Amino acid sequence: MRPLEPLAIVAGVRTPFAKAMTALNDVSAVELGRVALLAAVERAGLATADIDEVVMGNVSGPPDAANVARVISLSAGVPQDRIAHTVNRNCASGMEAILSAWDAIHRGRASTVVAGGTESMSNIPFLVHPEAARRWMALAQARTLSQKLKAVLQFRPRDFKPIVGIELGLTDPVSGLNMGETAEVLAKEFGITREQQDQFAMESHQKAETAQKACFLSGEITPVSLGKSVSLGDSDVFDKDNAIRYGQSMGALAKLRPIFDQQGSVTAGNSCPLTDGAACLVVSAADRLDRFSGPPLGYVTDYEIAGCDPRRMGLGPVYAISKLLDRTGLTLDDFDLVEINEAFAAQVLACQVALASKQFAEDELGRSGAVGELDPAKLNVHGGAIALGHPVGTTGTRLVLTLLRSLKRTGGRRGLASLCVGGGQGVAMILETEKGE
Repeated sequence: MRPLEPLAIVAGVRTPFAKAMTALNDVSAVELGRVALLAAVERAGLATADIDEVVMGNVSGPPDAANVARVISLSAGVPQDRIAHTVNRNCASGMEAILSAWDAIHRGRASTVVAGGTESMSNIPFLVHPEAARRWMALAQARTLSQKLKAVLQFRPRDFKPIVGIELGLTDPVSGLNMGETAEVLAKEFGITREQQDQFAMESHQKAETAQKACFLSGEITPVSLGKSVSLGDSDVFDKDNAIRYGQSMGALAKLRPIFDQQGSVTAGNSCPLTDGAACLVVSAADRLDRFSGPPLGYVTDYEIAGCDPRRMGLGPVYAISKLLDRTGLTLDDFDLVEINEAFAAQVLACQVALASKQFAEDELGRSGAVGELDPAKLNVHGGAIALGHPVGTTGTRLVLTLLRSLKRTGGRRGLASLCVGGGQGVAMILETEKGE
């Protein structure tokens, strides 16, 4: 069942995105979310006391902030009697937050909600093996000197080798493949060459470079205060995405080695980087906009979520888009702009091939004909995650924000935002700049 009325996106903002272990290395997911929430509320012309509920997407939950949305809400000054919760649909968590907010508004639980996502991939902790954890626990529980000595003597060298949490989190436990390996699966299945992937990556950087130089991206960014920063010289403010490579070239990309399969084609250059960042939207029922001084950015009017083989998780957008178009009767030609998250160049290119394939449609989607050709000129017109970064809990929100702003800039009316989801899912969402009838 869908909400009867479109969801209005009143205002939105994001922090700059930073490659993990760089400018935002010392900024927590809570602080990133707090900064984005306050800026979004300010852009909506509201005070934190006007917010009924906060929903945040987050994948790598901070150990010291189990319900990170609640911690963000309270740290931002939202009154303590307002509720908050965190959602996790892996890479689609930032979209899931919007859908959860939509549901809260539809059910009458709230009228004004902050929905967004936050992720500090720099601060994903290192872990220890269960056996090592038991030994550390035994040491902590030892009381006498002899007990402590006995506990210490139980340790083995392997107990001091940590498990890298981020590697574990980016590996699918069902298929056993990490996300990069799933991209290699698609590259082989759909015949996506290394050159095609590098070309796609180069164009992503070129589009993002143009957008950044034209100050388009700065229109959705709020700066993050850092204090004195070695990485930024004397500056104490981080205010622009730092993963965009100016002058990116095929020659530079060709020098990079495959990182998931020595005989493969997926490299660091044609993949999105690990990223820190947050984004927030102020959303409202479409018939309650008289509370705001200006028009909304636009509306979410429909969506679909689909599942697929975790080994081919990158095809999630194809399944979700097909499901959405089947139900609504729309075609790809009915969209002025499209955003598909660039987890990997191979993954987006495989989606384009699958969408245009009659055989794939018959075999996988139960369709008699292809979903349709996706016009490259409409896709990720200001660059995508390969250049901008992909803070996993945040990106879904960023796609909605960027797409609505892009539609406004180009005079478009309808956009399609979609992304693949680790574990084998896809989400597709229709955005419109006008409410319509």
